[in-house]
Amino acid sequence: MINLLPLVKNETIKIIKKKRFYVVLLILVVLVPMFTYAQMRSAERTREKFHGDWRLEVQQQITDNENSLSSDRVPDEWKKFRKIFIQQLQYYLDHDVNPNEPNGVTFTREFLDNSISLFIPLLVMAIASDIVSGERTSGTIKMLLTRPVKRWKVLLSKLIALVMYNSLIVVATVIITYLISGAVFGYKGFTIPVFTGFLIRGSEVDMTAVHAVPQWEYLLMQAGLAWFVSLVVGVLAFMVSVLVRSTAASIVVMMAALIAGSILTNMASAWNSAKYLFMVNLQLTNYLSGTPAPIEGMSLTFSLIVLTVWGAAAIAISFLVFTKRDILN
Repeated sequence: MINLLPLVKNETIKIIKKKRFYVVLLILVVLVPMFTYAQMRSAERTREKFHGDWRLEVQQQITDNENSLSSDRVPDEWKKFRKIFIQQLQYYLDHDVNPNEPNGVTFTREFLDNSISLFIPLLVMAIASDIVSGERTSGTIKMLLTRPVKRWKVLLSKLIALVMYNSLIVVATVIITYLISGAVFGYKGFTIPVFTGFLIRGSEVDMTAVHAVPQWEYLLMQAGLAWFVSLVVGVLAFMVSVLVRSTAASIVVMMAALIAGSILTNMASAWNSAKYLFMVNLQLTNYLSGTPAPIEGMSLTFSLIVLTVWGAAAIAISFLVFTKRDILN
């Protein structure tokens, strides 16, 4: 451990000094105001349309979805999702809770929902894909491995630095999103109740386990799931960085996997075996809100296990290859 701490410190400093790290933060600072403005305009139009009465808005959503169920142009799968959505909206209406009350906390919660499977993992991947292959390209890995330090310690220090960076990105995303959106929508909303515990059974929703939690607690659960998802993607990018020599190739491979996963998630219902692919299991926050899984039989526990297996396998392969391969030549 004594030899490991200086290595971790060195890897952390290298990540912080890279321009790529600040580019990631800049992306957040630039994109979040754009999303906030779009949400503000949408909220203004909705308020004008329903004269500020959120109950009318929710009731209209229920009516629109009920009308779409009789259309032959709507696929049966979408009808199933809409039936579930109708039941959830009715639950909020019956309990007099506005599910979309505009405030900084609600915006942050929705932002995490929409960014957990692609946006945040891409931010982490930008560093993870370069953490080993970048040093091989520049040649600094040779100097590092000529020191009297075991290879597994060198790689472990990089992995620990990656975990720390992953945590920093998730925390920065939450804080930046809350601060910027709160300036527009207000910084309140921490104690607003959010219902969770919806159990999907076919096209019906089991409400027996539904309970309300304060929005700050729900946000923490989301952030924890986002941290886990981005860590698994980061570890997989870390493995690809060990396997290939080029940083560009490493980034392309992981980007292709993530983008293919987002497409496959919308098309994989007929391919049952696809539920074992890590890309299909990234949207963990959907289980909190009661959104139906893309493939029958998937659950939060199932997705956590699948992602854990993929992550553990990636770490094992990384250490096996890094300690055995002739990297110096």
